[in-house]
Amino acid sequence: MQIALPAHMAAADLAALILMLVCWLAIGHAIEHPPKSRPSVSVLMKRYRREWMRQFVTRGTRIPDATFIVSLRQATAFLASASMIAIGGGLAMIRNAPQIEDLASGITPMAGATLIEIKMILPVLFLANALLKFIWSHRLFGYCEILMASVPNDPAHPDAWHRAAQAAGVNIHAAKSYNRGLRAIHFALGSLGWLFGPLGLAVTSVLTTAVLARREFASASRRIIMDRMPDDQA
Repeated sequence: MQIALPAHMAAADLAALILMLVCWLAIGHAIEHPPKSRPSVSVLMKRYRREWMRQFVTRGTRIPDATFIVSLRQATAFLASASMIAIGGGLAMIRNAPQIEDLASGITPMAGATLIEIKMILPVLFLANALLKFIWSHRLFGYCEILMASVPNDPAHPDAWHRAAQAAGVNIHAAKSYNRGLRAIHFALGSLGWLFGPLGLAVTSVLTTAVLARREFASASRRIIMDRMPDDQA
């Protein structure tokens, strides 16, 4: 099926797509590399993860810590499974693009089945990115679990604090991958705005970016986390 769209319409779609990709990359960079004067929640949580491992060394009973790390692995496994299911649903929608065109004819009357397929590929790609990030995060939390188990019970042991620092570092990298997966899911949902045309995609791109920025830099939870932060001894 041929896509018969005016040149300005094709240009608008391309511009909206570029805007979404720029928003995705820009907010990711801003969250992971914020100015020192206003760190993001993700950066602030690095201190708590390091503090967790410092407390872990001297904690008499380490069973709760094992429970915590298992819960983190379960969360990543759940989101990985959900992403995989959503990818399957997205591929099914691409396969049934003519039926979707009929349903969306009142929204985008000039879309065409082939263009619908192209528009549905975008959220599937975001979901695929999220799936890969969650899989890697799950594996890294597993590495962290092993490193935690290798921490000697005696805090005076020469390897105790070093092993704990290693576990903290891997934990931080696992969380970074986890957060990237969550951002990809946000933008997968936002990319569905393309079904409403290029303006819809532009609007959802900006809204998704604004939601992520508020949660990382201006949320109530951030103010609570900032209260009496642990010292960063990295």
